[in-house]
Amino acid sequence: MKYLKIIIPISILSLLFVIDYYNKYYKPNTSFEDESVFLYVMEDDSLAFKDSISKYIKSEKTFYKVAERLGYLKNKKTGRFKIAKDIGNNDIVNSLKFNNTPVNVTFNNQERVENLAGRVSKQIYEDSTSLLSAFRDKKFLEDNNLNEQNVISIFIPNSYNIYWNTSPEDFRDKMLAEYNKFWNKDRSEKAVKLGLTKLEVISLASIVQIESRKNDERPRVAGLYINRIKERMRLQADPTVIYSLKEYYNNFDTLIRRVLYRDLKINSEFNTYKIRGIPPGPITMPDISAIDAVLNHENHNYLFMVADPSNRGYHLFASDIDGHNRNKKAYIRWINSRGIYR
Repeated sequence: MKYLKIIIPISILSLLFVIDYYNKYYKPNTSFEDESVFLYVMEDDSLAFKDSISKYIKSEKTFYKVAERLGYLKNKKTGRFKIAKDIGNNDIVNSLKFNNTPVNVTFNNQERVENLAGRVSKQIYEDSTSLLSAFRDKKFLEDNNLNEQNVISIFIPNSYNIYWNTSPEDFRDKMLAEYNKFWNKDRSEKAVKLGLTKLEVISLASIVQIESRKNDERPRVAGLYINRIKERMRLQADPTVIYSLKEYYNNFDTLIRRVLYRDLKINSEFNTYKIRGIPPGPITMPDISAIDAVLNHENHNYLFMVADPSNRGYHLFASDIDGHNRNKKAYIRWINSRGIYR
């Protein structure tokens, strides 16, 4: 009986300890209805972390006790962490330690590397200034035979799984690896057959991209430019004039719907009415369909084109200057009738 009197209090204490341990570590402590939420943890920002975690848990007191005992508070990691519904503090802490979840970073048709940095900064932790600095890093450019004019070429438009807390340098290097992967044996051989470098293909594709928004027409437009290159003719692409004007006036937000004859005289490395060959870099970020349109261009005899007034988005093509002049007159009549003078 004496032993029984001793055992009962010990058993009660043990039970209370087990209940307390369960309540602190394993009792569900989430306060959201979705199946899961994402918590964004920023470096050295305890206040922001406290504000964020408080939205998703019932008891801050028990969470912080467990987090401290498990050594998390002194070793928080930045990232985007997935927390499941109805889990306890032990699993919440483990999720914050080990469940860093990538985001889908998407970009396409950015006009300049500055625009790209701004676009990406809205999807990951790093700001646009840090990203732009990494993109333009002198050693990186030199090591990869790039420059500030063509570095945007290595960013192939797509959707990529990237950790939210990825550094600017790691993001840039991953994009370079994806660029090298994109240039598989088939694409590389086609570029060589054209007598163009990979960077030249992408610069030409950027012109094709803007000239035609119609994927089914892009191989024909690309074939026209390939013909002009073979004939040692200037490309005379209006989109390069528009880019040159924007660069000259340092205003890439302006909308230019009509190229005037005086615009063709602007001195720029990108103005294909003044220079021969392909510009030193892309005038926009071409998508994969435009790049492949260059590599798989249509074989024909066309050397000239102008927008088709009767089929919006498409072009009229000609093999000689007489045919082109007829097409151009029809286009000028149409654009004048619309009152488009700039």
